[in-house]
Amino acid sequence: MKLRYLIPALAVAAFALPSAQAQMKVGVIDMNEAFVGYNKTKDAEAKIKDAQAQAKKELDQRLETLNKSVEEINKLQQDIQKPELSQSAKETKMRELNDKANDARNLDREVAEFRQTRDRQLQEQYMRMRKDLIDEIMVVVNDKIKAGGYDIVLDKSGMSMGQIPVLLYARKDMDFTPAIIEALNSAGKSEQKPKTAK
Repeated sequence: MKLRYLIPALAVAAFALPSAQAQMKVGVIDMNEAFVGYNKTKDAEAKIKDAQAQAKKELDQRLETLNKSVEEINKLQQDIQKPELSQSAKETKMRELNDKANDARNLDREVAEFRQTRDRQLQEQYMRMRKDLIDEIMVVVNDKIKAGGYDIVLDKSGMSMGQIPVLLYARKDMDFTPAIIEALNSAGKSEQKPKTAK
């Protein structure tokens, strides 16, 4: 028997043995459901949305300035084409047009850099927020695993590389996701309670 077939066969055999089944305690959790159901997730997502709204406001202000600059450039170009304009006035407006065009190019570059920087900052903020929340959830999950004496806990929200659920079936009583969500949100409520003066 080739080695690559040996390990799965041993794993199947371990689950198939009645003694192994009797001793092994398996649990199931939906980490995605726990993440979404955690009250702190909603609070963090609200902060991200506020940051996105502020970034959009700042970007819109810069775009408005850029659009005004473009309008001024268009008007100067139209003025330069007027036949009644003297050569001296035309040269003055040409210099003004060149200055405005340089300013507009710089502003356009600034807008592009601002958009790119803000997008990166928001993405980094979201990833930090997600990692912190998952770390908090994992503390509660690990406490549940230790307290319940679980040998194996599977995440039923996981997907394989072929986009097939890793866990195809589990009995409902094996899933302790609701208990995790309740524990997470109960802990959050206790943290919010005001301390009584001694």
